[in-house]
Amino acid sequence: MAIDELDGRIIVLLAREPRMGVLEMSRRLGVARGTAQARLDRLQSNGVIRGFGPQVDPAALGYPVTAFATLEIRQGQGPDVRAHLATVPEVLELHTTTGSGDMLCRLVARSNADLQRVIDRVVGFDGIVRAATAIVMENPVPLRFIPLVEQAATDEGLPFRPTDRERT
Repeated sequence: MAIDELDGRIIVLLAREPRMGVLEMSRRLGVARGTAQARLDRLQSNGVIRGFGPQVDPAALGYPVTAFATLEIRQGQGPDVRAHLATVPEVLELHTTTGSGDMLCRLVARSNADLQRVIDRVVGFDGIVRAATAIVMENPVPLRFIPLVEQAATDEGLPFRPTDRERT
């Protein structure tokens, strides 16, 4: 789905202040409340905005170690491996991939020693043939969406410039 500048401004506002109400959003954007609500509803129904939940820092929960594991799986075992990995709380994300591995998962652990426990639980499933793990040293560019939203909103050649009201 393509987004326009107003959609982009809505997303950026909500990313910066997720608890903002539609009335305040419409005031800052300088549009009618109904317009803001209709755009927000459309962004949600089209899957552009998937949720409004809190962003959680695993390190603050006692899981400061992050690692990525590339998994090779047995042919035909994808659904069973996915189901197994969904039972491991320390598996934060799972992607199927091309290349040398079949799946890539982001893991967290309480320490490097605890990471071994997590990896053992992950690979302790018959459908997983091999795992290669890389420990994250630093995260200089955390997961972000605003630059992508700004680019998508300007793909029509329009400059993306939030107003002063949107910044405050």
